[in-house]
Amino acid sequence: MAAAGSLNVGLIGLGTVGGQVAERLLTWQAQLARRAGIELCLRRVLVRDVKKPRALAVAPELLTADPQELLDDPAIQILVEVAGGDEPMHSYLERAIRSGKHVVTANKVVMAKHGPELLALAAERNVDVYFEAAVGGGIPLISTFRTDLQANRIERVSAVINGTTNYVLGRMASAGLSLGDAVREAQTAGFAEADPTDDIGGFDATYKLAILGSIAYEIKIRPGEIFREGIEGIEPVDFRYARELGYAIKLIAHTQRHPGRVEARVHPAMVPLDHPLAQVEGANNAVFVEGDLVGQVLLVGQGAGGRPTASAVVGDLIDLARSIRRGVQSRPSFSFDDRIGVIPMGEVKTRAYFRIRVDDRTGVLAALGQVFAEEGVSISSLIQKDAWVEEQTAELVVTTHPAPDASLQKARERIGTLSPVHAVSSFLRVF
Repeated sequence: MAAAGSLNVGLIGLGTVGGQVAERLLTWQAQLARRAGIELCLRRVLVRDVKKPRALAVAPELLTADPQELLDDPAIQILVEVAGGDEPMHSYLERAIRSGKHVVTANKVVMAKHGPELLALAAERNVDVYFEAAVGGGIPLISTFRTDLQANRIERVSAVINGTTNYVLGRMASAGLSLGDAVREAQTAGFAEADPTDDIGGFDATYKLAILGSIAYEIKIRPGEIFREGIEGIEPVDFRYARELGYAIKLIAHTQRHPGRVEARVHPAMVPLDHPLAQVEGANNAVFVEGDLVGQVLLVGQGAGGRPTASAVVGDLIDLARSIRRGVQSRPSFSFDDRIGVIPMGEVKTRAYFRIRVDDRTGVLAALGQVFAEEGVSISSLIQKDAWVEEQTAELVVTTHPAPDASLQKARERIGTLSPVHAVSSFLRVF
């Protein structure tokens, strides 16, 4: 049982992040108590296998494989969850909130899919849910929106918010690596999981954008409503052409206001080299926010990894402990407007880049131009790049003026069926 001047913490997960959180709670007790104004006691840790060897020495009596020992323990006031995944973590968090426990979580999947409902339930039960680590890792995003920018009407949020894809795209650009080779290098460096699908396919960024957009606009944006496209179709030559045109290629998560609706999309995009997001290197993340009062704000830092994520989790824990000690909820609660929806991607206007392999003969440009014209797409530039004399083929790079995405996709489909066209080898939106 915790002393009168202390709070008991239950921890779910003792992996890369959980180990860092537990280490700080066990070895930094005096410093944390001074900053929080109250002692934080690690009472129980839920793990899959209590006998598994671990780098961090945790007293055996703290470990359990039974979730009831955390969820049903009335002496635990705060539940910290860093295990990840939807179920059973969603059920655990809901159960903890219903029993009157405060929650700190790094779970982007749960918060993206169920965040508004959990936050509403927490308000009913007069407890709080902190989730800074669910989006930006070590970058203070939720607290920035929740406190520092609360006087603003947020107009748009654009982000490079997946460190794995940023590292992979950076290596493809700088070293000319194929996607597969760049992913393997990222895995060796510890930036990519053994199964990188969530990152490479844009799923991770989609979950994070759902959370960011919901908080920024105070609406419910579900992951399934966000247009998602991964980086699988990008080839090394695209980086060379992009740089010649004055762009970098990034996986962009973007949302912005429109009258009565918002757009929300995750996809690779060509970003002007002078834009701050084009300059984010390695596995770093960056979030570019525009508010009506503050103007443009850029937040940059390590978005993933055990230490940055643990930093956000323990920071939330300290902030929450201060609120509990004072008997107040120090940060404003969230409210969500159900009347505002997400614009279908087909209606979103954007510029585009096409890389097209064609027969090297007369009439090809006219055929392409006719298709674009019939679909209402205006060509910005058309350049012949590499040519293969022996095959009598050439590669064309076309950029367009803004057009509805549905028109761009229809043009892409029709061009692929033209007899002189071998392939629409690449299609990228221009940010």
